[in-house]
Amino acid sequence: MQFINNLLLDMELDPRLVEYLSVIIKILLIGLICIAANFISKKIVIRIITRIVTNSKVKWGQIILDRQVFRKLSHIVPSIIIYSFSSTFPTYQSTIEKLAIAYTIIVGLVFIQSLLNAFNDIYQTFEISKVKPIKGYIQVVNIIIMTIGLILVISNLVGKSPLLLLSGIGALSAVLMLVFKDSLLGLVAGIQLTANDMVRVGDWIEMPKYGADGDVIDISLNTVKVQNFDKTITMIPSYALISDSFINWRGMQSSGGRRIKRSLYIDTNSITFCNEEMIEKFIQVHYLSDYIIHKEREIAEYNAKNEIDRNNRVNGRALTNVGVFRAYISNYLKNHSGINQNMTIIVRQLAHNENGLPLEIYAFTNDVQWAVYETVQSDIFDHLFAVAPEFGLRIFQNPSGADLKTVADESSSKTLIGERSY
Repeated sequence: MQFINNLLLDMELDPRLVEYLSVIIKILLIGLICIAANFISKKIVIRIITRIVTNSKVKWGQIILDRQVFRKLSHIVPSIIIYSFSSTFPTYQSTIEKLAIAYTIIVGLVFIQSLLNAFNDIYQTFEISKVKPIKGYIQVVNIIIMTIGLILVISNLVGKSPLLLLSGIGALSAVLMLVFKDSLLGLVAGIQLTANDMVRVGDWIEMPKYGADGDVIDISLNTVKVQNFDKTITMIPSYALISDSFINWRGMQSSGGRRIKRSLYIDTNSITFCNEEMIEKFIQVHYLSDYIIHKEREIAEYNAKNEIDRNNRVNGRALTNVGVFRAYISNYLKNHSGINQNMTIIVRQLAHNENGLPLEIYAFTNDVQWAVYETVQSDIFDHLFAVAPEFGLRIFQNPSGADLKTVADESSSKTLIGERSY
């Protein structure tokens, strides 16, 4: 750099002008060196590294490239050059060195942050990431590193020891705890959620308090992101999953069966004893033949043993159409390809109410996918609604406008016929 001063002096210029010109030329020269070094590092070195990583068999190499880890690290080259040439300006050497070191620390922080994010992306490629997510921990490490980096930058600029700043931060710990309250609560919640395996990415959770009903797509330090079934996104504070209750449907999904629990309401006026004609009809039904034969033999033996007079239908035991229908539903479900035969299958009567007699179907499909589950459930009830009249049963339904219109029309017709007869 002294060569530039000598060259300008040899040109017999004013010494004061020489001083200014030499400073400008030195700054421009250093700037050109920085631009050239940055160009070489990005256009040549980074391209070589990219080609090596791309051609290698390392699966996670592309993730590092996508996060631009090496590109962000390349920004450290100009700061090193500026620091090296700081002695060129003795008056401002200390200031330049401090600024160069501060910039180097900031570049280092950005590099570490990108590296940690890349590590999280690599970890998410493994199946264990769904069970043990580490994004919250990485965010905590990021906060700690950024805090330490900020302290180093400030201590470098003011020329004081970092320990003095740390002692000052200790005095402000109450304020920091207030500022980072959510992060601290989220950290504790994240540890508990992971340790107790309460929620994973991909779980279907339901939390009405926050309007969440869908799949967990992300677990971070402060929030759990849920994509609802209407494709909206609900953000739940991590600590809310510890302090409040929520439903996790993972057990259902891993069990291999999804529950059907729905009732048919039978009009009690249609319930009756089975006569001989009905018995002959039912015995021809594929799912009922064995049941009818066995049940008829059992009832006949019971009535004969107890010498019951069957001339009165009230005496003794007899089949009812609703009982036979219940047996049919049970056998139908046990032979249905969409029902999980290794799980509970129950067809039961619930308490009679103003809507009739509820016959509840309690079973599990053998596929937990929503669309398949709804299809199987709909097919079953389509069939049961259609077959109920074959047993002499009516499905209860509150009268609609069409029913009332039919009754009114029939009443009008009868009135008109009466008037004509008169």
